[in-house]
This record gives sequence, C-alpha cells and structure tokens, in this order.
Amino acid sequence: MTKFESAVKVIPASQNAVYEKLSDLSNLDKVKDRLPQDKVKNLSFDAETLSIEVPPVGKIVLQIVEKEPCKCIKFATTTSPLPFNLWIQIVPITETECKMKLTIGMELNPFMKTMVQKPLQEGLEKMAETLSLINY
Repeated sequence: MTKFESAVKVIPASQNAVYEKLSDLSNLDKVKDRLPQDKVKNLSFDAETLSIEVPPVGKIVLQIVEKEPCKCIKFATTTSPLPFNLWIQIVPITETECKMKLTIGMELNPFMKTMVQKPLQEGLEKMAETLSLINY
C-alpha cells in the first residue's frame, strides 16, 4: 500500500471540537465556498458520505467507515477510478489547540504512482489547508 501524508496542521481549537465538526460531514456546508470551483464540482454530502467530481479524475464518493472518538476518522471510497482510504488524525496539543494530519492509502503500481503522486499530494495539502481554516 502506498501512503501519502499531508503536512501537520495546527488548529486553534480543542481536539474534541475538531473531531465533532469533522465526524459529521454535513458540517462541510460551511466550507463549500472555500473550495476551488475550477478543481471541484458537484460537491454533495450527508452526515456519513461525501460525493465530489474532480476533473479529470471523475466522481469520487467517500464514506466514513470507522470513527475513533476525538482521535481519528477513517473514510473509504465507494466510487472512485482508483480506490483509496483516507484518515484524518487529530492529536491534542493543549486544551484549546490540536494538530491534524491527513493520510491517503491506496494500492498503486510503480507506473501509476509516478502519474498520480504529484497531483494527489497537492490535493491532499489543499484539503488539509482548507480543513485547518474551518471555524471550529
């Protein structure tokens, strides 16, 4: 399995507040307008599922498959040209500050890895940056 990790982001909110917000995907309504419209289309979600179209990749549907309260939220694709898992890890620093890191894991052959590595890493960093800017 190939793993891609975002940079660690420091969030000025408690671990619990960040977990509560991100573990219910319907809270993403507040960040819809921050997403780059040229890179993301047809974003829709409910509490457990997120659907998005990313040109030229296509439609991606992620579903929460596991929650470890206050520490980790795990997603898996139900629809995607390349199946993958996504983890959001949240670690406390103080009562009012925490760290967050995103990790994507997918099975890739060496040829595919060279093709998707750069855009996937850039997308992961952009996602981490967007999530770190939410008002928790």
